[in-house]
Order: sequence, then C-alpha cells, then structure tokens
Amino acid sequence: MAGAEPPQPSPSPNKGPVLQLLASGLQIWIRSQCEAVGSLEVQLHGSTLNLLRGRLDGVSLMARQVVYQGLEIELVELKSDPLRIQLGGVLRGQPVQLEHAFLIQGLVAFTAVGLSGSLNRPRWQELSDHLGEQLLGLGPLRQLRIARGVLVVAAEAQGETQLVELETRPEADEGSVAIRDLNGQLRGRLPMDPNIRIERASLEADMLQLRGEARVTP
Repeated sequence: MAGAEPPQPSPSPNKGPVLQLLASGLQIWIRSQCEAVGSLEVQLHGSTLNLLRGRLDGVSLMARQVVYQGLEIELVELKSDPLRIQLGGVLRGQPVQLEHAFLIQGLVAFTAVGLSGSLNRPRWQELSDHLGEQLLGLGPLRQLRIARGVLVVAAEAQGETQLVELETRPEADEGSVAIRDLNGQLRGRLPMDPNIRIERASLEADMLQLRGEARVTP
C-alpha cells in the first residue's frame, strides 16, 4: 500500500467554485498528513455566503486504507462541528487555516492484519510491549486475529516455539478501551490521548470498530 501511487482527489459533491476549491484544499491537506490514503471523500456543509464570512457548518469525510503515523486504519468516517476558517489564504492558494479548536465525531475501524502490522513497527513498539505485559504477562504482541466476535492476541514466550494466546473482547469504558477476557475479567486498557473519548468499541465485520469524539486544536 505504501508504494502505490496515490489517486488524485475525487470531484467534490459541493456546489459552487469556492466550496469546491476549499474541499480540494482539504483533501490535499489530509493526504499530506498521512503516509497513505487509499480513497478519500470530503463533503462541506454550509453555504458559500457563510463561507465568505469565515464560517462553515461542518465537514464530513470518509477514507479507506489510511496509514497515519505508522498506524494502519481500514476505514475512517468523521464529521466535524462548525468551523471558523481563514478563507483569504485559501483563495490565494495557501493551506487551509482554522481559527479555533473544534470537535469531530465518528468511527475508525481496524483489521487484525492492519493492527498486527502496526504494532510490529518500531513507532508502536512501546505500546506493543505495554499491551503484551498487560494481557499476557509477556511482550511484545506478535499477532492479532478477529474471529467469531473475539479478538485473539498472541505474544511469543522466550524459548517457546508456539505463540501464547488470549481470547478477549474490547469495550468502551470511561472514555477509553478496556480489554477483557471471555470471563469478563479486565486484562488491559489502551492508553488514550486526553483529547479523545471512546464511546463504543466493538468487533464487527471482522474489524475492531471504535466510535467516539476528539477535540482538535489547530
């Protein structure tokens, strides 16, 4: 995926040249923040008149096969709160500049293959070690699988040829993701950025799906 030529931004469904220009600028900015983006759709909510006044009612986006900071994300669906935008720079071909912090709500989904690949990268080694110690008493995590509504985590014990495995189920708890074994015992918890709150965690369509909100500060 990393070596593939990124596709050109898809045409925006928004009407009006100013909204189309801004949508294209947002697509370019989003792609510039990621190592890879398979597909990306951006939709702006609001009128050209309000946009000329520096206000946008919100932005919706859907992206697939995203790699962000070494983390492989299969699906992203997000919608923002109203935004204040400095439009003058955009009209002069400059990057989008946002004036205030804002909230986004939505969904991110991960495949087991994507999570396994991400946790085996040096950037996420500390998290892999942390989860391995929490869940299995050894680390790092080597493999994750999702089957029949269960997340199977596996690590390698020194001197053993077979991986040590644990069947788990994730759930949202106090804004983070708690990982419990099939008996309901808490085995681990994902460390969470204080600006992110997870409201629902589930295993659906062979993916780990997280729903919640995040506060974004420009």
